[in-house]
Amino acid sequence: MGKVQIGIIGTGRWAEHMYLPSLRSHPKVEIAAICGRQRDRAEALAKRHGIASVFTDYRELIKRGNLHALLVATPDDLHYPVVMRALDAGLHVLCEKPLANSVDEASAMLAKAQAAGVKHMILFVARWTPHFRNVKRLLADNYIGRAFQAHFSFLTGFGRRGEYMWRFDRRRANGAVADLGSHMIDLARWYLGDVVNVNAHLATFIDRPGADGDPLDQANDSALLTLEFAQGAHVTIEVSAVASTGDRWAEQHLALHGETGALCADVVFGGMERGAMVRGVRHSEVRFQTLPVPQDLYNTFECPHDGTALLPGLSLEPSIAPRAFVDAIVDGQPAFPDFHDGLKVQEVVDAALLSHRTGCRVPLQ
Repeated sequence: MGKVQIGIIGTGRWAEHMYLPSLRSHPKVEIAAICGRQRDRAEALAKRHGIASVFTDYRELIKRGNLHALLVATPDDLHYPVVMRALDAGLHVLCEKPLANSVDEASAMLAKAQAAGVKHMILFVARWTPHFRNVKRLLADNYIGRAFQAHFSFLTGFGRRGEYMWRFDRRRANGAVADLGSHMIDLARWYLGDVVNVNAHLATFIDRPGADGDPLDQANDSALLTLEFAQGAHVTIEVSAVASTGDRWAEQHLALHGETGALCADVVFGGMERGAMVRGVRHSEVRFQTLPVPQDLYNTFECPHDGTALLPGLSLEPSIAPRAFVDAIVDGQPAFPDFHDGLKVQEVVDAALLSHRTGCRVPLQ
C-alpha cells in the first residue's frame, strides 16, 4: 500500500507533543485530517503539522476524511462512540487509555474490532519506556524466578488544583484509578499475567466544582489496589493525582520480589532528580546493583519535539508506539497492546470501583 492516511480526533497537549511528531516522522504516514471541538485550535495544529483537513465533528471526519486509520485522543467518555463508529467504517484504530468507561463498552469495542478484521491498539505508554521494557526482559530471563509480591506506584500532583477537570467528573471518567491506574495495571499484567481477585480503596481529597460551576459528582483522585494474580503473586498498586511531588512532574516506581531475586525500577519526570534507573539483586548477592538498559531498548526517533514541555526531563520514548501501530498496518502484523489488553485492564478498574463501593474482594472470572 501507499501511505497510510490517518485522522486524529483530539487536539490536546498529548496529541500535539507526542502523537503528531511521532506520526509525522514515519515515512509511510500522511496525517490527512484532524478533529477538535475548537476549530481555531484544530486549524492551528493543522497549519503547524501540514494537515490538509480540519473537522469539528468526529462523525464528519470519519465519513469524509478518506482515511485508512484513526487515532482517538479524546476524553474517556468519547472513546466508545468514536471507536465504534470508526470500526463501522472499517478503519484501523489506535485509542488512548483507558479503552472505555466500562467492561461492557470495552467488550463491545473488542468484539467489533475483531469482527471488522482491522488493527486495534491501545496506548499504554509505560510499555514503551526503556527501563520498564528492561524489567520485562529481565523477568523473561528468570532474573527473580517465581514472583511472590510486587508494588507499583504512579504519583503526580496535577489534580491538586481545585478546578474542574473532566478526569474527575464521574459522568465522563472513572478518576485516578482509570487515568493513572490503567498504566500500572497494564504493567502488572504484562509482567505477571492475569488478575484473579481485586481489593480497592478509592479516595477523593480535593473538592472541585462542576464544569458549569454546579456541584460535581466527583470521581476519585487517589487509589490503592491489592491484586491477586493467577500464578499466586500478591501485588499492590498505588496511584495519586494529588501527591506532593516537589519539583517533580511525576514519579513512577515498581518493585518485584521473587524466589531467586528482586528488581526495582524508578522513573522521575522533571526536577533535579529527573531520570530513570533499574536495580536488581539475586539470591546469591548482598547488595542491589544498577542494571544498565541495553541500547536496543531505546527506540527513539529524530524529532524536534522531544516532549520536554510535557514530560520535563525525559525524552519521549513512548513516541515509538504510534509508529508501531503504523508498522502493523503496513506489514499486516498484529498490533500490541491491543483492545484485548484494554479490556483486561478495564475488568480490573470496574472490579476496583465495585470493591470500593461494597468493601469486598471482587473475583475476576
